[in-house]
Amino acid sequence: MKNTHVMMSSEGDDAELQALMERKMANGTIPTNPKDMNGTLQEPLRTGFNMNHESGESWHPPSPSPSPCRRASSVQRQRGRSIDNMATQPDRPTWNKQIEFTLAGIGTAVGLGNVWRFPYLCYRSGGGAFLVPYLLMLVVLGIPLLYMELIVGQYLRKGPVHVMEKVCPLLKGVGLATVAISFIMCTYYNVIITWALYYLFSSFQSPLPWTNCNNTWNQPNCSDHATNSSLTTTASQQFFNHKVLERTSGLGEPGTLRWELFLLLLVAWILIYLCIFKGVKSTGKVVYFTALFPYVILFALLISNAQLPGALDGIKFFIVPDWEKLMSVEVWVNAAAQIFNSIGIGFGGLMTMASYNSFNNNVLKDTLTISILNSLTSILAGFVIFSAFGYMSHLQKIPVSQLAVDGPGLVFVVYPQAFATMPVAPLWAIIFFFMLLCLGLDSEFAMVEVMVTSLMDSYSKPILKYFKMKEILVLVVCIAAFLMGIPHVMQFGIYVFQLMDHYTAIVSILFLAFFEVIAVCWVFGVGRLSDSHIEMTGKPPNIFFKLCWWVVCPTLIGVILIFSVVQFKPARYEHYVYPAWAQGLGWVIALASIIWIPLAAIHTLWVLPGTFMQRIRRSLTPFGMEKVAVVHTSGSGDMLPDLAVKL
Repeated sequence: MKNTHVMMSSEGDDAELQALMERKMANGTIPTNPKDMNGTLQEPLRTGFNMNHESGESWHPPSPSPSPCRRASSVQRQRGRSIDNMATQPDRPTWNKQIEFTLAGIGTAVGLGNVWRFPYLCYRSGGGAFLVPYLLMLVVLGIPLLYMELIVGQYLRKGPVHVMEKVCPLLKGVGLATVAISFIMCTYYNVIITWALYYLFSSFQSPLPWTNCNNTWNQPNCSDHATNSSLTTTASQQFFNHKVLERTSGLGEPGTLRWELFLLLLVAWILIYLCIFKGVKSTGKVVYFTALFPYVILFALLISNAQLPGALDGIKFFIVPDWEKLMSVEVWVNAAAQIFNSIGIGFGGLMTMASYNSFNNNVLKDTLTISILNSLTSILAGFVIFSAFGYMSHLQKIPVSQLAVDGPGLVFVVYPQAFATMPVAPLWAIIFFFMLLCLGLDSEFAMVEVMVTSLMDSYSKPILKYFKMKEILVLVVCIAAFLMGIPHVMQFGIYVFQLMDHYTAIVSILFLAFFEVIAVCWVFGVGRLSDSHIEMTGKPPNIFFKLCWWVVCPTLIGVILIFSVVQFKPARYEHYVYPAWAQGLGWVIALASIIWIPLAAIHTLWVLPGTFMQRIRRSLTPFGMEKVAVVHTSGSGDMLPDLAVKL
């Protein structure tokens, strides 16, 4: 294979590297035998996961060089060979154009959470008060951590399971947990797409079916117009609860299968399969539409809503902070959780997509584009939603803060209610719910791709032996997720949905993000992360990102995690209080992803050779599960002899 040599940013960098190597060799600090820094011979593993280490290549000691300068040059060539081995994988597809990854990344980050979860959390947290911690978390957590994930994904060219197994063998379970949480989320996230399809098809009629109380599903306390009375419910609320969901009284009353929703759930999964079954080659084409079209609709809705009476009151509530709310820890935890959920930190989607990038892609450009556009989209959606809130408060003659808004009801109750009195109501309803469909599909692509990529990275040979084609594997994953989503389309489905969303999207993700940051920033190390960036782009990361990786992100996530556990609040839906057994079930759902972290740590210590302390040291050594050891140099000026890579 032809070696690929990475050019340093300037001749000064080459001179600095050569001088460093001369000093290291003069001090005798460069090992020339196949031992790691701990003096432990890199003997083969006794057993373990088949992590695709099937090359069987053995370690080759560096050839002796007569002079320090020639040896420094030799190490540089070795470094180039290691990059060539990582970057060049003939069987791994890449994006046809880099813009396809950028659009796919935007589509993954910009999803239903921007239109549903962000405005809801903002409303519940005092409007503008939520924007303060949200924007702060974006700068010190969101952007640096997305940058980190894209670097390791693009550099190692693997899915999250193998990335975490390489950067920190002891915490390789974080990668498995990432796959688990992405798969769990894709099973219920698609239910929102199902509801959007139901509303989309219901919008092709005039008047809209949720505008009046003259329907068979309406209850005696139905009101054609919004009021501030707790004794009545609006036609829009009753359409969602009694027509779409046919909701029961709680989890203790499961009810029957909603066949209309069941068929629409099947349609949603068929759409997803047709968009992703060819991998990045097909996804890259679809995202040109699904990632860009929602912006056209959002701007059109904003222009329309801004002309409604009372819209300004809603916008004021959105941008003017209630400073007392900032004293609540829950607001800060929700802001951090929203950043993780929206950008996708800890879910592995963007890390997986970055593994299909060209090796020398500009990671920082994609990071800033995806993260900033994601937050701008949330804020744009906030203006759209809160202008509608202002309109609703004008109709009801009550303050915006007293509107009945809870969870999915934001986009499936309150906003459809606002459509009812708009000019050409069916048209705006069709446009809005089609936008929700596009937003949901983009995010679902990434969740499914995490599972597919992880399986292919680990078990490509047996999978292709039995399934013959990757497309069959994608089909199997989609069918499995479809079957697991069936409880959500039963009559008690909304309670199952809220329970899973609470314990997955808020509880689990904070644990995953914490251990991922520890593994990458402290075990793999900021130095190695910078080296990887230099090897790909020729430039080191900014000092701000290094500071965030080393101090700010681990500390901040640790503090938020502690406070979220101490002040934990059980799941709820409107006035329904989940029984104790349901809360216990919620923790089981959370553990379905978190449990992989300790299990994989135990497995790592079991399969590694040597004494217990030698196993601990090697499990905390990047690439410690590899069967070979070579010297890896730091382009930033640090010698890192324990960073093992295959030649």
